[in-house]
This record gives sequence, C-alpha cells and structure tokens, in this order.
Amino acid sequence: MLDKERGLYVAHCENGPISIVGKMANRHGLIAGATGTGKTVTLQVLAETFCQAGVPCFMADMKGDLSGISQAGRLSGFIEKRKGEFGVEDPQFQPCPVRFFDVYGEKGHPMRATISDLGPQLLARLLGLNETQSGILNIVFRIADERGLLLLDLKDLRSMLDYVAKNAAEFTTVYGNISSASVGAIQRSLLAIESEGADRFFGEPAFDVRDLLDREDGKGVMNVLAADKLMLNPKLYSTFLLWLLSDLYATLPEVGDMDLPKLVFFFDEAHMLFDGTAPALVDKIEQVIRLIRSKGVGVYFVTQLPTDIPDNILGQLGNRVQHALRAFTPKDQKAVRSAAQTFRANPSFRTEEAILELGTGEALVSFLDESGAPSVVEKAKILFPLSQIGAISDSQREEAIRRSRLYGRYDTPVDRDSAFEQLLRESEAAAKAAQEEAQEQERLREEEKLARQQEKEAASRKKNSLGSKVFGAVVAAVTASVANSVSKSVTQSITGKKSGSSGSGSAKKGKSTVGKAATSAANAATRTLTRELTRSILGNLVK
Repeated sequence: MLDKERGLYVAHCENGPISIVGKMANRHGLIAGATGTGKTVTLQVLAETFCQAGVPCFMADMKGDLSGISQAGRLSGFIEKRKGEFGVEDPQFQPCPVRFFDVYGEKGHPMRATISDLGPQLLARLLGLNETQSGILNIVFRIADERGLLLLDLKDLRSMLDYVAKNAAEFTTVYGNISSASVGAIQRSLLAIESEGADRFFGEPAFDVRDLLDREDGKGVMNVLAADKLMLNPKLYSTFLLWLLSDLYATLPEVGDMDLPKLVFFFDEAHMLFDGTAPALVDKIEQVIRLIRSKGVGVYFVTQLPTDIPDNILGQLGNRVQHALRAFTPKDQKAVRSAAQTFRANPSFRTEEAILELGTGEALVSFLDESGAPSVVEKAKILFPLSQIGAISDSQREEAIRRSRLYGRYDTPVDRDSAFEQLLRESEAAAKAAQEEAQEQERLREEEKLARQQEKEAASRKKNSLGSKVFGAVVAAVTASVANSVSKSVTQSITGKKSGSSGSGSAKKGKSTVGKAATSAANAATRTLTRELTRSILGNLVK
C-alpha cells in the first residue's frame, strides 16, 4: 500500500516496514515459491501498491483470483489479526481501476496481433518449427515484404505458403531450397494452432500497447488478462506475453531512470517462457529484459523456482520475494540451495533453512536500495491487499468491461484487403487469362481445320471439273470417230450392193431395208461403245 512515510509499503519484518524504492522498481523482480505459499496475494499487493502510486500494471490471471482487484476488500479475521502488527489500524479498503482482456474475447476486451507484428521468429516458436521450417518461414515473410503483401491473419499466411510452394522454382535460386514437405509441415502446424483457437488472436484491429499506460483519477489502471483458458495452450500464452513485451520495447521512447516506472509487467508462470525455447530466442528475451528498463518498464517474473529462469536473466532481477519451497527430493534440495545463494546473506538466520520454514504469507524479501545494491535479505510477512481477495462474479466482470473506455474499440474484428485477397485476385486473373488463351487456341485450331477443309473441297471441285471436261471431249471425239467409222462401213456396204444389182423395184425395196438395218446397228454399236468408255473414264477419275 502507498504510505506517505513508508512509501511503496509491501512487507513488514522485525526491523520494521519493507518498501520497494520507486526509482528502482523498473530494475525488475522475482516472486517465487511453491504452490499455495501466497505468490498470487503478493502479486496483488505489489500491483495495487503501484496502482495507488499512479503506475499502471499488466498481469495474467491464471485462476480468476486477480479479478478481485477490481472490488474493494473487507475486514476479515486474518486482517484483524495482522493490521496492528503492520501498523495499519484503519485499513482503507478500495478497488483499483481495472480493464479486463482476453485473447479469445470471452472474458474481456480482445487482444489481437497481426502475423507481421508477431514476426517469423516468435511465430516459429509458437508453431514448434525446426530450423529448416523456420528458414522457409523467414523466406515467406521476406517475399511478402518485397511484394507488399500484408500478413494479417492465418489465411494470409496460408495463402503465402501456398503461393511460395507453387512458385518454388522461381524463388529457390534467390533464397535457397523450398521443399514442399517443409511447407506442408508448416501448414499442418497452422491447422493445429487454429484448432486450439489461436486464429482469434491473429487479425485486426491489432492491440495498441499504449492502451496499457492509462490512469484514472490518479491511479494506474490494472490490466488483467484472463488466462485460465489461455493456459491450456502454454506456447500461445508465453509467445503472446513475449510479443507484448517486445512490442512495448519497440513502441515506448527512452526515458532513463524515473521516480516511478511507466508500467509494471507481471509474467506469471514464467517457466513457460523458457521451456523448449531456442537459444536465439532466449538471447532476444535477455536483451529485451536488459534494455526495457530504460523505457520505464519493470518486469516481474512469477514462478515456483528461481532456477526456472535462465541465469543471465535471473541476474537482472534485483527486487525479490521468495516464498517457501519444499525439498522432498535431492533435486528440490539443490533448488533450495540455489535460491538461498541468490540473496545477500543476513547474519541473523541461515537463508537456506529459512526458505523451508516459511509459512503461508511469509517470505524472504530483498529489494534494491537507493544506490541500486541489493539489501540484506529479511524474513517478513507480506501485507494484506486492500482490494478483494478472490474471483468476482460474471456480472461484475461484464459491468467493468462495459464501463471501460476501450469498450467497442477492439470487439469487432476487421478483415481488410491483405495477402489472401490479393493473391486470390491474381489467381483468378491468371485462371481467366489461361481460359481465354485456351479459347483463343481452340478458335485458331477450328479456323485452321475449316481452312484445310475448304482447300480440300476446292481441290476436289477443280479435279472434278477438269475430269468432266476431259470426259466430254473424249466422249465427243470417240462418238464422232465411231459414227464416222460406222458411216463409212455402211456407205461401203451400200455401194457394194448397188453395183451388183438391177434397177428393178424389188431391188430398190431391198436396198431401203438394208440401209435402215445398217443405220440401227451403227447407232446401237455407238451407244454400247460410249457406255463402256464412260464407265472406264469415270472409274479412273474416282480412283
């Protein structure tokens, strides 16, 4: 609680109040301890103390317990017993201004990020990609950037993966090998996280981290993330919080050391941040933690064992609250020794033994002093919060959401023109062009076929015409020749008859009869010969 004399009053020991120094609060901290030892209440006490000092906070609510910070607390037997010990005879129970958030948009304002905002490195971690697949994801982001294609949601990324796979031959010579098997593995990973609801995290309107810095009536706003469902997907949870932290670092200006932080960020279940994380990403986290304090942001990790935090990061956590640990196995005993060694020893007690003997609500506390050096560790009792301990009702949550100035800003998703739409248009245009080209080719083939048919018919007509002329000429010539031959034969026959007969009337009658028979025979012979010639000529023409 904020006190004029004691400042940011957090805990009380035999030697008096223990307060965190405001200008050292951005040097980060650690709240550790076994399950059920009071870590969540300690987080709530720290957060509402910062709130009263005008410092906004962000915290993940794993079980719904932290939602009680939005309601005023009330006197209980426990508080009645402790208030005199803490020197707080008349506790002023009060709520904190709270905004509720939820990645899934069910218990608070939606918090979204675009695919581009997350970037290939964090996305590869979320998807669980190997080194080769991560390399291809980097290539996809590079191509999208060069082509001006916006990657906003999962369907944009799927479209880009499909586009790159289909045009792999074009990109391989520039960026390296792009195998269809690796692209398929990435697509399957996208399908897996989509089935877990991660698709609701990606999209627009993207969350603006500057909305975490608000104050109301001089108090810092408590930004509470509903994480009970999010915890079922540990990679999404840790990747989301890491993105939020990275975005804060990239967005906020340098301010150096201030009397109070601009924002305090509580990272509950911090071990999830480092489980299965690639060394390159751990290095990035270390860099962000080291540098973000210059932006006025303090980061407090909440976990069971200090050993859950990599040493390079643990060494930067100057403000520490260590609740009880249990040592049932040799591994647990080693963890207790490691935790004890991180404190500046107090000659009054053995730190290692004290960690095992602490009761609920008790802790070993060591904050940085005015010069930035860690103070001697003290065995202390954490103050009780002035806000409600425990979860609130659904109606109280809904009322707080509707009262928020952010109500309506992020609630309705927006699907603007991006990679999916642009690649779809290009695909449709290419398909239309291919169809038109196929139709044009078909038209040309039909025209060519028709032209060949017309040429064939013309040649046939020409051949038939020439044959008819030849046939007519031949028939005429043959007919004339036959007629002439027959005529000569008949004449000769008649002439012969004439010279050997008398001029009697009987002879004349015989002559007339012979002449007619000869003429008839000649005509018949002509017709027969003509038919034979005609059949022969027509047969040759047909062949």
